[in-house]
Amino acid sequence: MKLRTCAHLLLLSTLCGAACRSPVDEPGSTLPGKCEGESPVVAPQKTDILFVIDNSSSMEDEQEGIAQELPAFVEALKTGSGVVQDFRVGVITTSVYLRSFVQGREQFREYADQGGRLQPVPDAAGQATDERFIEGSDQFLVEKFRRLVEQGIDGSGQETPFEAVRLAVTEPLATTAISEGGNAGFLRDGARLLVVVVTDEEDCSSMERPAPVTLTDDTSVDLCSEQADRLTSVDEYFSIFQGLHDSTGASREVLWATIGPVALTDKRAGPVQDVTPDRTYVRNVDCPTSYGPGIRQRAMTEKFDESFNNLDSICKSGYRDTLLNIAALATVAQSIEVVNLPDPRLATVEVTRAGGEVERCSVAAGDLRYEPSGEGRSARLYFLGSCLRRADDEKVEVKVLCAG
Repeated sequence: MKLRTCAHLLLLSTLCGAACRSPVDEPGSTLPGKCEGESPVVAPQKTDILFVIDNSSSMEDEQEGIAQELPAFVEALKTGSGVVQDFRVGVITTSVYLRSFVQGREQFREYADQGGRLQPVPDAAGQATDERFIEGSDQFLVEKFRRLVEQGIDGSGQETPFEAVRLAVTEPLATTAISEGGNAGFLRDGARLLVVVVTDEEDCSSMERPAPVTLTDDTSVDLCSEQADRLTSVDEYFSIFQGLHDSTGASREVLWATIGPVALTDKRAGPVQDVTPDRTYVRNVDCPTSYGPGIRQRAMTEKFDESFNNLDSICKSGYRDTLLNIAALATVAQSIEVVNLPDPRLATVEVTRAGGEVERCSVAAGDLRYEPSGEGRSARLYFLGSCLRRADDEKVEVKVLCAG
């Protein structure tokens, strides 16, 4: 059945008279009795972007490479997918703890000033400020972002991005004021969370303290991979991230992307048999500058996207295309927030595809799903089937039809 315009429905009602029952008169109907001049509004898409930067001793060149390509990444965030983007960015590091046994002595260190805490945005002179994240509307966004991703190389050699993210987005840090060393205020109600991990090493995350895996001075052995069964599982971390809610009780949409130790050609993660001639580290297949295979890193990205569009190799000579792909991921949500929508049966969404083709979607046709508003949150329309949104969409418009 085709939905008619407001004028058509009014004319039909007039011609039918008493013989026809208007949808307005149906028991429990919320349809408006007259046409309204105000159209539904598509709210800007809110995304909180959390970069997780490996700040171990091997990451200087990679940090510089990411910083160099940030202008294109930011521009893509601002212009993507036909909906106004409202984003902010913050940075944490992969340094949470280091458990090691070196020269006959065991040590355990926790990185109290890092460990999931948003890192301060440096000023032009490189000095820390009170700022802990950058708004997408900031006129100095690119300059600040470039300085922020260069986190140095004095961090832990036992990289734990999963644990760092868990600490960053859950209590107590997520609800502790920034002035008191927490991250409160970074995650917004109604915003999606995009996590971007940048590392050349396998994840060695555990929720236990001290950590169950101990690194030794035999760097030809990849203990975080060999003893992965001692770590908190990828499944458990994924479950935590998927269970996040905002303060209104609404589920938080979480996306995950990794630039990590996987093969250049096919994104595999696995060790080769040989180590470097001086036996300094275990090589990763087809990614010789990485320090071991990112088996857990790859497994986490697969949980979020089985096609691995959210995964790329840290061994690339440049990261422009990789960051543009991540920006596309950030700008395409399969739901939109709507206000001024009197009844979902009257909603039609027009998606202008690349090239100008317009695809019309509706709840009635089954290619949209409507979630009503709740206390403190607006209603949402979810895209389904052939109406799933694409990164190169040019525009999304919601229109309402009314009956009288």
